[in-house]
Amino acid sequence: VQLQASGGGLVQAGGSLRLSCVARGMIISVFWGEAPAWYRQAPGKSRELVASISSDGTANYADSVKGRFTISKDNSKRAVYLQMNNLKPEDTADYYCNFGTLWGRGTLVTVSS
Repeated sequence: VQLQASGGGLVQAGGSLRLSCVARGMIISVFWGEAPAWYRQAPGKSRELVASISSDGTANYADSVKGRFTISKDNSKRAVYLQMNNLKPEDTADYYCNFGTLWGRGTLVTVSS
């Protein structure tokens, strides 16, 4: 199974980005039972949980992104998304998708002030 993340880029403060992560090769029944998450790691800082979504669709968010970010998933596409609105410079980081013990490569989000 490979996790392919995309959607990062450079955006001005107040802008939006949508990250995508596809679990290629994952059996769909396994995907249904997973609780995927997005983490981020800023330079010089530890990796932190941004958002997660359980198998029943319940989402949880870090306090710093509540009301601005939305996590969702599409079981048929084996994909998880992170819609990021009203981005702030402090959101600048490498963003990683996670399925249990599986990690995708980071996608860089840079927010300019």
